[in-house]
Amino acid sequence: MNPQLEMLIDIFERAALLLICLFFLTRVPRFKEYLHKEQHSLSERIVITLIFCLFAIFGTYTGINVEGSLVNVRIIAVISGGILFGPWIGIITGIVSGVHRYLIDIGGVTSVPCLITSIIAGIASGYINLKVKKSQRWIYGIAAGMSCEVLTMLLILAMADPFKLGLDIVSKIGFPMIAGEVNVGLIVLLVMSVEDEKERIAAKQAKLALDIANKTLPYFRSINTESLKKICTIIKDQIHADAVAITDTEIVLAYVGFGEERYKQGQEILSDLTKATIRSGEITIRNHVTDQQTPEIQSLLIMPFEERGEVTGALKIYYRKASKMTYPLQTMAIGLSQIFSTLMEISRVEQIKEAANKAELKALQTKINPHFLFNALNAIASTTRRNPEKARELIITLSSYMRYNLELSDEFIDIHDELQQVHDYIEIEKARFGSKLQVEYDIENVKIKLPSLLIQPLVENAIIHGILKTKGSGTVTIAVNDLGDKVRISVKDTGAGIADEVVKNLYRDDVPAKNIGLYNVHQRVKLIYGKGLIIKRLSPGTEVYFDIVKEKK
Repeated sequence: MNPQLEMLIDIFERAALLLICLFFLTRVPRFKEYLHKEQHSLSERIVITLIFCLFAIFGTYTGINVEGSLVNVRIIAVISGGILFGPWIGIITGIVSGVHRYLIDIGGVTSVPCLITSIIAGIASGYINLKVKKSQRWIYGIAAGMSCEVLTMLLILAMADPFKLGLDIVSKIGFPMIAGEVNVGLIVLLVMSVEDEKERIAAKQAKLALDIANKTLPYFRSINTESLKKICTIIKDQIHADAVAITDTEIVLAYVGFGEERYKQGQEILSDLTKATIRSGEITIRNHVTDQQTPEIQSLLIMPFEERGEVTGALKIYYRKASKMTYPLQTMAIGLSQIFSTLMEISRVEQIKEAANKAELKALQTKINPHFLFNALNAIASTTRRNPEKARELIITLSSYMRYNLELSDEFIDIHDELQQVHDYIEIEKARFGSKLQVEYDIENVKIKLPSLLIQPLVENAIIHGILKTKGSGTVTIAVNDLGDKVRISVKDTGAGIADEVVKNLYRDDVPAKNIGLYNVHQRVKLIYGKGLIIKRLSPGTEVYFDIVKEKK
C-alpha cells in the first residue's frame, strides 16, 4: 500500500479515537449541559480547556515519527475546541499543546513550526466561533485546519537545515496531514448534533411548562390554600419532583410531597436560601444541599414570583437525589415561574378589582377569561414543536397583553398604548388561526387619549363574529384617521356581516349576552362622547367606528 495512504489511514484512526471519546463525553449529563449553554462560567471553561488540552497532547503522543517529525492530530483537537467553545479555549489549547510539542522535541526540525501553527490554529478557531454561522463552522474548520497544516509544511521547508531534509519530510507527511484535517468537520458536526438537541429540549420544556400552566390555570381563578396545594400537586406529578412548595414573602402558603408533615400552611419561612432568594429576586439553584428541616433533600430550585417589579413569593422544587437540577429542568421551571407570576398577578388584581366593584370596567375585564388563556396557551404549545423561537415571542406577547389588562384604570390613556394592546391580542389570535386571519393597519399620527378597552373588543367581535363565520380567509382593518376637528377610529372586516337585528337591538339597549362586549363599548362611547358606535353593513363584512372630538377631555 502507498505509504502516504497508510499514514492517512493512521491519522483517521487517531482522529476516530477523539471522536469516540467525545461521543462518550456527550453522553455524560454534566458535559452535555456544557454543550447546551451559550455562556460558561470560569470553572466550566477551565474544565473544557483541560479536556481539549489533553486531547491535543494525546494527539501529539500518538503521532507517527517520520524523519524526526510527528504525524499527529494535535491541530484537529485545537481547532475543534476553539470552534465549539470559543476563542479562549482554542487559544489556550493551542498555546499549551504547541509549547508541549516544542518541549518534547527541542531543536527538532518541526518543533518550532508546530509551535507556531498550533497557536495560529487556536486564534483561527476562535475567530470562526465568533464570526461564522453555526451551520457553516464545520466547513470553515476544515479549511482552517488544512491552511494551518499547509503553513506548517511551508515553515518546515523554510527552517529545515539542510533544506533537503525538510523537503523529504514534507513530501512524506504533507498530503496525509493536510487531508486528515477533514476530521475537524466530523468532530464539529458530531458535537453540533448534540447542541441541536438544545432546540428540541427548549421546545419540549416550553410545552411541558405550558401543559402545566394549562392544568393549573383553573386553580388561579381563586387563590387559597386548597387551590395552591392543587397547583403544587400538579407541578410535582408533572416533573416527578419529591416536593413542591409555594410561599409569599413571609410564610409557607402550600407544601406538597416529601416532608409535608414538617411544613404547615401559614408557618413562617425558615430556610435561609428562600429568604435570600426573596430578598435578591434572583433564582437559586443548588444540587448539593442539606435542608435543616428535611436533611434528605439534596437538590432544590427556588424561583421568585414578581409582580410589577416586586417579589411577592417563591416557587420551590425539591429532589432527594443530588444533581437533579439539570439545564432542561431549570429552563422549564424558569418559564413556568414567569407564567405563574403573571397568573398570580391576574388573580390578585382581579380580586382587588372585584372588591372595588367598578362595574362597567370590570365587565370588560372579565372578558379576558380562562377561555382566552386556554386558547392562547394551546396555540403557543402547538407552535413550540415547529418554531420554538416564535413560541417564545408569543409568550412575551401574551405576558405583555395580560399585564396591560392588569394595569387598567378608569383614567384616559394614550391611543398608542391602546393600539399596542390590540396588536398583542391580534398576534395571539393570528397564531391560533394562521392564514385565515389577515390584519391591516391604517394608523395616522394623532395625539389623543381615550378610555382603555374601547378598540380591542371591536377587533375581537370582528374576528369571532365576522371572519370566523365564513369559509376561507378574511381581513380585519384597523384605522385611526385624523378628520381635522375629530379623530375617527374604525374596525372593518370582510366577514359574514352583522345581522340587522343585532344592530337594532344594540340601539334599543336590548342585547344578548354574546354581544355584551360590543354593547359595553357602545354605552361607554355614548356616555363619554355623546354618540355611540356607528355600524355599517358592507359587501362583504361590517364596519364599526366612532369619533372622538379633539377638544374633548
